[in-house]
Amino acid sequence: MMEQDMQQILFTQEEVATRIRELAAEISRDYAGKAPLVVGVLRGCFVFMADLVRCLELPLTLDFMSASSYGAGTVSSGLVDIRLDLHDDIAGRDVLLVEDILDTGNTLSKLVAELKSRGPASLKLCVLLDKPERRTANIQADYVGFTIPDAFVVGCGLDFDQKYRQLPYIGILKPSVYE
Repeated sequence: MMEQDMQQILFTQEEVATRIRELAAEISRDYAGKAPLVVGVLRGCFVFMADLVRCLELPLTLDFMSASSYGAGTVSSGLVDIRLDLHDDIAGRDVLLVEDILDTGNTLSKLVAELKSRGPASLKLCVLLDKPERRTANIQADYVGFTIPDAFVVGCGLDFDQKYRQLPYIGILKPSVYE
């Protein structure tokens, strides 16, 4: 049923897994000798982050935040709501912020500014998908899985109205599904 809702599969399960291993190797090299705090932005990050941290060859700790600017829609409202904050102090810590997609950048620019104000030793951003055509905020990711066109994508944690997160691939959703 779910595959029939796809206009196109952008990246197969194997392509996603390979790219995550490559990102993990790069992050492991960059953070060698450090023990970063890996912060996931819920809910979309959970599949990507789980796959990523299992591939990291580093001592690390985990925490989560929840923020949204979408609600049940397909277009960012531009208003960012932090619904869940970190449990621990990040002052002096090396922080890796993990998110499923960098789209307009509104949510992530607010989160990055908030986290920087807390005095981390370093703060880097890792995203599975980057959609630069839609960027309205001045933000770039330090680690990018894939750069994608301006299309509505689901799978690997990304959803439409809380559906499709469990798909093991990244697909473009048919407009007829969400219009």
